Parts: sequence; C-alpha cells; structure tokens
Amino acid sequence: MKKYLLLVLVLVVAFGITSCRRETVQDDEGNYLRFAWWGNPTRDERTIEMTRLFEQRNPGVTVETETAGFDAYWLMLGTQAAAGNLPDVIQQDLSYIVQYNDRNQLVDLAPLAQRGLIDLSNWTDASLGSGRLNNRLIAIPLGTNTWGMGVHRGVLQRAGVSIDDTTWTWTDYERFALQIFQATGVQTMPIVNSMEFMFVFENIVRQFGASLYSADGRSLGFTDNTQAQAAIRAVIDMQLRLRQAGALYDPQDAAVLGRGMPEAPHAQGRVWNNFHWSNQHIGHQAAAGQPMDYFIFPSVAGQRNPFGAYLRASQFASITSTSTSQNLAARFVNFFINDIDGNRVLLAERGIPLPSHVRDDLASRVDADNRYLFDFIDKIMPFTSPANPPYPGGAGEIQDVVGQLLLQCMMGQITSEVFVTRMISSANDILSR
Repeated sequence: MKKYLLLVLVLVVAFGITSCRRETVQDDEGNYLRFAWWGNPTRDERTIEMTRLFEQRNPGVTVETETAGFDAYWLMLGTQAAAGNLPDVIQQDLSYIVQYNDRNQLVDLAPLAQRGLIDLSNWTDASLGSGRLNNRLIAIPLGTNTWGMGVHRGVLQRAGVSIDDTTWTWTDYERFALQIFQATGVQTMPIVNSMEFMFVFENIVRQFGASLYSADGRSLGFTDNTQAQAAIRAVIDMQLRLRQAGALYDPQDAAVLGRGMPEAPHAQGRVWNNFHWSNQHIGHQAAAGQPMDYFIFPSVAGQRNPFGAYLRASQFASITSTSTSQNLAARFVNFFINDIDGNRVLLAERGIPLPSHVRDDLASRVDADNRYLFDFIDKIMPFTSPANPPYPGGAGEIQDVVGQLLLQCMMGQITSEVFVTRMISSANDILSR
C-alpha cells in the first residue's frame, strides 16, 4: 500500500510539474509572429512603426508584416488559408468575418482575455459586440468609422456650390453634380466600384427599415421591400442621367480595382467626389494633395429616422486557429488596441479608437486632419441607427457578381429595373447554397 501511495504521489507531482512547465511554455511560446492587413501607404508606414515598437518592448520577438490592397489582401489570405499557412494575426472585415469563423479559422479571444493576455477593462460590451458571433469573441474592433463622401473643397468653391450634408438628398446630389460640371468641367464619380456600391445600397435600404442581408443570412434583406428597391433604381437612373449629360466619369474606368490612392480618379482631379470610409479620408486627402471635406451621405428624403448611416467597426484584429504562437499573438493584439505609445504612432488611422483611455489620449494629440474626423463622428452620431449583424459568408462573391451586373447597367446594356431583379435573384442564389 505504501509503495502504491508513493507511486501515486510521484505521478501527481510529475503531472503537476509537467502541467506547470506546459503552462509556462504556453505563456512564453513563440518569438515570431506574422501579421497581415490591407491598407494604404499611410496605414502601412504607421503600422510597421507600431510593430517595431512592439519588438523593442519585447526583445527577441520578431513580427513579420504582410500588407496588400483590399482585394489583393483577400486573395492572398484565401491562398494562405488553402495551404494552412494563415498569418498569426490578421486584419478582418465585416464582409469576410463570418466565412472565416464558419470555417473555424478564428480563435475565441475571450479565454485569452480572461487569462489577462488581452485587457478589455476599458472597453464597453457594446463596443465589442460587432466582434462576437455565436457567443464567441472572434475579433476585436480596431476603431469605429462610418460611410461617407470625400469632396474636393476647391472644386465646390469654384463652382459656387455650398452643401449642407445634414439635410441633402440624392435629388440635391444630382443638381450639385450638374452645377459643378457646368461651372468647372469636373465630373462626378460613379457608384459602380464593387468595394463601394453595396455600402451605398445598404445606406439606402436601411432608410426603409430593411437591411442589406436578412437576419439568417440566407437572402438579401430587402428582397420583398419594394420601396427600398425603387429607391435603388432611382439612384441608378440618376447616374444614367448624369452620364447622358456628360457629367459622370467613365463607369468602366471607375470600376477598376486595385489602384493605389494616388492613381484614383479623385486624386487625379478628374472627379469632385469619392466614396470611402471615414478612417480612409486622411489617406485620400494626402493622395489628392489638396484639402477635402468629408460629408454625411445623401439621403433619399432628408436626414430623418430611420437613418441609413451607422457607426461600425472599421476593421478587426483576429487570431487564427492555425497560429502556433497564440499567446504571443494575444499580447500583440493587446498592444495594438491598448498601448498608448503604440496608438500615438497609429494616430487613429483605422478609425476612432474604442477603448476610452486611448480615445481620450489621442483626442488632444491628433493633428487638425484627425481632429476633423473625431469631430465628424460627433456630428454624424444623431443621424445614425444601430448597425446590422456582420455580413454572411458569400458577401464577397455577391459583390463581384452584382458589380458586373451594375457595370452592364451603367453602360446601358440593361435597365435599372432588370439590374435590381437580377441582383436580388443572383445574390439570393449565392446565399441560399
């Protein structure tokens, strides 16, 4: 019996030592990370500087950075996912987060936070809500932003146009576009790029109590909403009238993807406006080399409830399930979202930070351009309504398919009515698979 008890004691001690050693290895595992994001020159420069600061704070750790434009980024991740070689930390987007989660490619960050590797004490539950799916915290927002329109201030001044973006409608937009073209010869940017038009449609249908996608993700959320469909047709027909008048920029060129910001039509001075997220505005302004204002998007019938605009996570940080250095990855994410010095480098380029201590620190430190965006978020707040759930898997494919249909419509090959009908049927076919 004594020998038996001694053996049990030895095994228990050995197991305890092994468990402790195993936990220690997990806490210290890895000194190498891969971190990937999509971006622009401004974001790339600041993000790389932030990762170098993390390395300085963690001697012996190396962070390999991988970046690309938005479309190229998702192609890159798709290839890496197929090879089982995803980076440890990836920047995520609402358009793709569901499909990566459904494929079990993202880690639940809540246990890592419970272990103290990610500090969420300065975050509200609401600010984390957009990163939760099926009661799992699979992504942490890197900032909040909203959808709007960048406008060349000088072009509007030359045209004698003054816009109140808290009240303007699509009817006003058409009138201003014609006035600007007649006075300056500068054209209007078409809503045709597959990175943009779905956000425009979303803004429109939300004004009729609908959503871009249904709650179950199996169809478009405005499939049976005839008012929303009519409003989309009206905006498309408005663009066709501008094209007939010569005031609309070439839809085929506007639909080209993968351009850097300096090569975009608005940066080249060919159009007076551009559609982008608020966190991208500084980069677009820098590319244009001249002052740009940022406007609340036009509404269908004036800015009244329900509002089309909403505040959303600009991007997310996620840790991949294939990462062999998940604890180190968690510490990196924690640095990314919470470290004051790191965020002074980033300077809210990905949107207004959500943790209160970071937001309060940056509000008094950002330059005039960033302060402008802080103020813009305050301005648009009364004209927003709650965001809808993350986009379902297949959203990216829908953008590609519908983008081709929309370009056909803008080139006069099909009517706006045929476009809306085919858009709904094609999208619903993809979502119902």
